[in-house]
Amino acid sequence: MRFTLSSTALSSKLIALSRVINTKSSLPILSDFVFEVDGNTLRLTASDSENMMKTSVELNESDDSGTFAIGSHYLLEAVKGFSEQPITFEVNREENLAKIIYQNGQFSLPIEDADEFPQALQVGDGANVITIASGMLADNINRSVFATGDDPLRPVMNGIYFDLTQECLTIVASDGRKLVRNKVLTVASDVPASFILPKKPTLLLKNLLGKDGGDVTIKFDDHNAEISFDDCLIACRLIEGRYPNYNSVIPHDNPNQLTVDRVALLSALRRVQPFANSGNLIRFHMENGVLQLDAEDYDFSRTATEKMSCEYGGMPMSIGFKGSAFIEILSNFDCQDVVLQLADPSRAGVVVPSEQPENQDVLMLLMPMLINE
Repeated sequence: MRFTLSSTALSSKLIALSRVINTKSSLPILSDFVFEVDGNTLRLTASDSENMMKTSVELNESDDSGTFAIGSHYLLEAVKGFSEQPITFEVNREENLAKIIYQNGQFSLPIEDADEFPQALQVGDGANVITIASGMLADNINRSVFATGDDPLRPVMNGIYFDLTQECLTIVASDGRKLVRNKVLTVASDVPASFILPKKPTLLLKNLLGKDGGDVTIKFDDHNAEISFDDCLIACRLIEGRYPNYNSVIPHDNPNQLTVDRVALLSALRRVQPFANSGNLIRFHMENGVLQLDAEDYDFSRTATEKMSCEYGGMPMSIGFKGSAFIEILSNFDCQDVVLQLADPSRAGVVVPSEQPENQDVLMLLMPMLINE
């Protein structure tokens, strides 16, 4: 079998697929790419047994159809350094060898039987379906993934929760200390459904989704999901379990509201944070249109204070937040001003953009830290 395609097209597809493959695997074939030639289309597959990604690329020419598996590491290292040029594969099944010919040379790699490669996880009959614009899904994933947990004892917190209701699609991430809740108001369903997407396929989507592409279709049942967009398909196993009631931790009566320039506050926090103690505590004091940030580490005789103007008409208040977590929250907004909504120093602070994105409702939450007065 012989086929020819663009080197840069192949390289870009293999780089995307390589993110699925684990560095160590119990099955040696899971370190391979699967090539399937069908007419003038080459379909490529990679898997780690729980996540599988498929994509395709058009061939310049081919003389046969068939499948084979080839080691990912050496092939990827070789082709990603090529400039744009035709690259030809000559596959010899009798010798289990693939010769890759390019402009100034060639190399050979062993191939394996693709029949040994694990099959894709199947979504059952009667699966639920979500269709969402790729740009909107990309924005929500980029905004949320930092808040996912990493606790093996609480696996449901280690992914992003998709909650489909009659009103909207809510996308939630939380590690127990911080929370991101996104409402997509253009997506809803008469039949409520939900699933928890693990972090690995979430990060794959984060790297692959375009801002100006078409729609993403998500089919899911109680165990598996298939996510298709452009010429890609990601099949993955879902996290099983009951996600916590995220609405119960969001305070809805917040009479004290502070409006401040997001970039200015982010810069101030980055200057003050290095002076904080080991718990990374930053004290926020709000009074008469002034926000004061204080960090202190008396064990090393370090203190820092910075004041900035803001809009604040509530009662004078001091509340403590973890500086690095607040920096993460501000970094994942893209608005000019943010509004910090507070009830009292013992309850969570809610951060929202001064203007919500179109057809969305975005909210981030951070639990307070105890201040020793």
